[in-house]
Amino acid sequence: MKNKKLSWLAMFIALSAAGSFIKIPAVIGSVAFDTLPALVAAGVLGGTAGAAVGAIGHLLSALASGMPLGPFHFLIAGEMALLVYFFGLLKRSGKNWSSGILFFLGNTFAAPLPFILLMGKSFYLAIVPSLFIGSILNTILAFLVLPRIARVFGRSLAFSRQA
Repeated sequence: MKNKKLSWLAMFIALSAAGSFIKIPAVIGSVAFDTLPALVAAGVLGGTAGAAVGAIGHLLSALASGMPLGPFHFLIAGEMALLVYFFGLLKRSGKNWSSGILFFLGNTFAAPLPFILLMGKSFYLAIVPSLFIGSILNTILAFLVLPRIARVFGRSLAFSRQA
């Protein structure tokens, strides 16, 4: 079963890389659909797998846009991993609305908070609208895709209680 899970993890990372090229207009060009595969991976493979896809996906998205925030992208990748991990934990425990709301609020408003100290309040106010749109789209699409993908995985892999 580990090889099968590893293969699916690689596929989700590849999908995240592809999604990183579908950009959402923003002040910084790394807001994209790289998160959608991470959320789906968290729902079917668990929070840890989703976190890995989320972090790697963000770094690939940042590379695709020229790493406009430089090393700050590693901070963002860590935040993304944490948010996707908790999304997966809540989703797999049956708290669907909570998982979506936590991810949306965390990604839109909480994740950019450190940048108030690093880059100023104006950067925060400029990036939030794009993150709002990106978070809404990624979350809604994940909720639409997850039930269909879960059928592909079957009960043994998709609904095991391991994170």
